[in-house]
Amino acid sequence: MTITDQTNLQYPIGKYHAPAHIAQSDLTQWIEDITALPKQLKEAVKDLTPQKLDTPYRPGGWTIRQVVHHIADSHMNAFTRFKLALTETNPIIRPYEEAEWAKGYDYQLSIEPSLQIIEALHTRWINVLNHMKPDDFLRTYFHPEAKKTMTLKYVLGMYSWHCRHHLAHITNAVKS
Repeated sequence: MTITDQTNLQYPIGKYHAPAHIAQSDLTQWIEDITALPKQLKEAVKDLTPQKLDTPYRPGGWTIRQVVHHIADSHMNAFTRFKLALTETNPIIRPYEEAEWAKGYDYQLSIEPSLQIIEALHTRWINVLNHMKPDDFLRTYFHPEAKKTMTLKYVLGMYSWHCRHHLAHITNAVKS
């Protein structure tokens, strides 16, 4: 497998790059992406056998089961970070070791609890997003690993990408 093939499997929709100017239409689309994920994810995994769920989406990558559990964990953290930024002045968020979390016992469970978390969490997250005012999207948090302050509008785009990125991992793995 070539480096290009490996990169395409790892980043099937490319890496996240925020537009230079984030327009209201971008925010609207990104909220739609986050809204759509629970249903799209359930559809993508509905007929998968345990064997297929335990198949890596790429050589050396996580299994489909791990990806589903990761989405739940990542989006729980994202929701918390949004709420922190909306209620505090530029809070310092806490990073976590995603790769280590993916080795946890809970990542061996059925994906059903994570699908339920994603559905319920996205219901709450979308409610928050739909009630945010334009100035709310300018609120920030500081990410100590990235060593930068991020606006919620930038982060919204990143999580829209995250939804589409991991859904592509799963749908591509299911096709193969």
